[in-house]
Amino acid sequence: MAMPLIQVDALWLAVEPMDMRAGTERLLARVVQVFGGAQAHHGYLFANARATRIKLLVHDGFGVWCASRRLNSGSFVWPRNGVVGTAPVTLTKDQFDVLVLGLPWVRLEQMRLITRV
Repeated sequence: MAMPLIQVDALWLAVEPMDMRAGTERLLARVVQVFGGAQAHHGYLFANARATRIKLLVHDGFGVWCASRRLNSGSFVWPRNGVVGTAPVTLTKDQFDVLVLGLPWVRLEQMRLITRV
């Protein structure tokens, strides 16, 4: 079995909006500010104020990778400051996969179960 190019053991979501013009250096500075430091094999997700664009910063143990995604219509489901506070949110791989598609990742567990109403 082939090893993945980038290993990500934990995914963190920053609640406060980020300017999407920010490059890796500014994103890394925000990671240090919000999370206390960039840990190897951890991914950090940021969104703009309208949640139409996201950036993922990953520290792979040797350097930093940065990826971005935007939706052609609609917005990503993103927690707001008033709902969660300023504390970072951790994501599972399934939640991340759903989030980058623009689907409601916060209801993932509820969506897996069909019940009688």
